[in-house]
Amino acid sequence: MKYLKLIRYQNLLLLAFMQLVFRYGFFKFQNIPLSLADWQYLLLVLSTVLIAAGGYVINNIVDQNTDNDNKPKDVVVGKSISEAKAYNIYVVLNCVGVGIGFYLSNVIMKPGFASIFILIAATLYLYATSLKQMVLIGNIVVALLLAFSVVIIGIFDLYPATYEGNQAQMAVIFSILLDYAIFTFFLNFIREIVKDLEDVNGDYNYGINTLPVAIGINRTTKTVFALSIIPLIAILFYIYNNLFLLIYTTIYFLIFVVGPLLYFTMKIWNAKTKKDFSQLSFLLKWILFFGILSIVVITINMNYNA
Repeated sequence: MKYLKLIRYQNLLLLAFMQLVFRYGFFKFQNIPLSLADWQYLLLVLSTVLIAAGGYVINNIVDQNTDNDNKPKDVVVGKSISEAKAYNIYVVLNCVGVGIGFYLSNVIMKPGFASIFILIAATLYLYATSLKQMVLIGNIVVALLLAFSVVIIGIFDLYPATYEGNQAQMAVIFSILLDYAIFTFFLNFIREIVKDLEDVNGDYNYGINTLPVAIGINRTTKTVFALSIIPLIAILFYIYNNLFLLIYTTIYFLIFVVGPLLYFTMKIWNAKTKKDFSQLSFLLKWILFFGILSIVVITINMNYNA
């Protein structure tokens, strides 16, 4: 259990779920060639998860002091696991994750793509050690990395199988993937700010300059309120322009994505306590989950009940 706390396994399960859903709930129904065999795709998911886990480990190592203030019950490094052992785990996770990335890059005959895995691991290290202390920069970096975990499956599974004859079809599928990556970015960006609101006391005590520390809790909640309106309007616009004829999909979005996001928007305006922010952060995680799952609903609706 102590190792599961070290790597934030719930977030990693969501990451793996997200990548598996696109492959087996979307790509497999599109009558297109895919670059990776099933077991190779599972290696891609494993590589992404291992590197992300490494990011959580280094983050827990660096954040020992602030976590003692913000989440004392969740602190593992320095208590049940020594810092030296945590560093060893970090190195192993990254080496295996990047090593798998090297292998997959050669499988698709794009060896240069191995640099993607190195850059992701390096960015996660920079985030933990410096970027997270810069107002909004750390939030943007984390949100971009999660969004890129959607894009990377297109880079490895779609792009190498694209040729002149299927270029138009692949472009449409890749554009849908990008739509979901943008959705993932916005929701996770907002969630990262909400998590900063939740941890504002510890961050302030240790000089971490997050948005709530810089401008205060009240102004930050109003900023999050304004930001949350952007994906809300964008999703409604997307439904109207692309999904309105798919009745079941439209109903699904309204109940499981738009409704909860509207509730979040209303609640964040008056949120003040750590408990409020914790609940809203958890709600955003569920909205992201159901948002990603919607690709399966769209696929089924188009194939069987269009």
